[in-house]
Amino acid sequence: MTTSPLTAPQTAERESSPERQWWRDAVVYQVYPRSFADSDGDGMGDLPGVTERLPYLRDLGVDAIWLSPFYTSPQKDGGYDVADYTDVDPRFGALSDADEMIGRAHELGLKVIVDIVPNHSSDQHELFQQALAAGPGSPERDMYVFAEGRGEHGELPPNNWTSIFHGPAWTRVTEADGTPGQWYLHIFDTSQPDWNWENPRVHELFQDVLRFWLDRGADGFRVDVAHGMVKPEGLPDATVNAEGLIDIPEGEVPIYFDNDGVLEIYREWRPILDSYEGDRMMVLEAWIPEHRLPLYIGDEKAHQSFNFGFLQARWGVETMRAAIEEPLKLADAVGSPTTWVLSNHDVIRHASRYGFAPEYRFGEGLGRDEVPDAELGLRRARAATLLMLSLPGSAYLYQGEELGLPEVRDIPDELREDPSHLRAGVPGRDGCRVPLPWSKEAPAYGFSPTGRSWLPQPEAFGELAADVQEGVEGSTLEMYRAALHLRAELGLGRPDGGVSFLEGLPAGVLGVSRGEVTVLVNTTDAAVDLPQGPLAGADVLVASAPLMPGTLPADAAVWLRTA
Repeated sequence: MTTSPLTAPQTAERESSPERQWWRDAVVYQVYPRSFADSDGDGMGDLPGVTERLPYLRDLGVDAIWLSPFYTSPQKDGGYDVADYTDVDPRFGALSDADEMIGRAHELGLKVIVDIVPNHSSDQHELFQQALAAGPGSPERDMYVFAEGRGEHGELPPNNWTSIFHGPAWTRVTEADGTPGQWYLHIFDTSQPDWNWENPRVHELFQDVLRFWLDRGADGFRVDVAHGMVKPEGLPDATVNAEGLIDIPEGEVPIYFDNDGVLEIYREWRPILDSYEGDRMMVLEAWIPEHRLPLYIGDEKAHQSFNFGFLQARWGVETMRAAIEEPLKLADAVGSPTTWVLSNHDVIRHASRYGFAPEYRFGEGLGRDEVPDAELGLRRARAATLLMLSLPGSAYLYQGEELGLPEVRDIPDELREDPSHLRAGVPGRDGCRVPLPWSKEAPAYGFSPTGRSWLPQPEAFGELAADVQEGVEGSTLEMYRAALHLRAELGLGRPDGGVSFLEGLPAGVLGVSRGEVTVLVNTTDAAVDLPQGPLAGADVLVASAPLMPGTLPADAAVWLRTA
């Protein structure tokens, strides 16, 4: 058995740095506030509920929390339609509740990352309402992307762009005098008009928003649609294919994403973050070609960007290894640690995703007729998690994955709120946003004291509730706790020693060496014999499934400590 080395980023710098930057190897837990914990019984999670549950997150072993938007919002897109970036929506509490939450998190040793949504606002934002009232050519309207329509009477959209949420990306307004007027751009829902980043006032607005939350103690920002904002000059048509649909080559993005001008925004923001004490940071949600990532991150730009290639990697040695090797190389090129993530509020939970054959192609959300193998999915998800938590860099967890929660498929259509479902009838993302189960016997499984829940929780959530798994050997919750505490104790998130891949293992087994820790992942459907030689007599630190002497079960992973 041999090893194939891969050096992780910034080893020399990290060894010589007197103070380690916390975000380089942090484990960050994403809180989707609507579905985390409801303190007042209205059926929607809130900030006091988050504050109450912070000790649970500290005990889980995470370093930071990232909160999806809790700002004033009509909630047309789960809070990503922001009507006021510097206030808290009454459904989530008040600004004082945000201050209390941040303060309590810091008392418990947790950092706080807040979401910022710079590509678009809500159509209820005061500035958009002013733009509508002011009319064409006004300074107010120039805050957003407005354009004249095409056709004899301007009755056609300015170009052929389509929305991420289906349908046209343009909506025509009725002017103050009642006549049909200009069109406004909304890359997402009609209720989410795009800001005009060609206007310096938009830059100033968001710089003020950053300072507002930094002044209140935020430790960083997760930047939504971080590859958006700047649109191509002249708003040209996109290329279409033979079917008349916008042609997006595999691995590329639509014409309105990943334009170079967006890079300048992060060069503006970085000095603001650097001017505050405490290593304030930003992590980008940038769904872009992998080779473009180094342009976004580095000393004068963003600190990190999500590594979605790892999330998208199919179950198997070659795909998972490639999803580790390439990001580490790219991160090394710019001296920034990579990130690892398996689930979030926008994708099918990995406990369900892995319950399908590796070649299965998912649509938008999980439909009622798409039934994963729940046992297989959870088994693979646990193994993939152990692999992820052994890797250098920072790891991002999504609320409830530590309980092994599956995607909820059978939400009644009339209760679904995802804009993609409302606009196109696809299942959408509601299935990964169902409120958490805290207590099996409590109303709404402990999510709400009144038993109300903005999305229905399935009966299966009861057996996965946190109190059912607490202290139970082999439960998913206890596996996460063990792995997270070992990760911190052994410094597995640090780049020390880099990553080496073990060669000569049985077919279907991925082996990763992290210094004194060896991680083995069996991606096959049968148990395999553990390799002898250097691993003979190694101590088992944590495993995703019960082990038999000398073997690794099917679809399982183990951490071994060698002498």
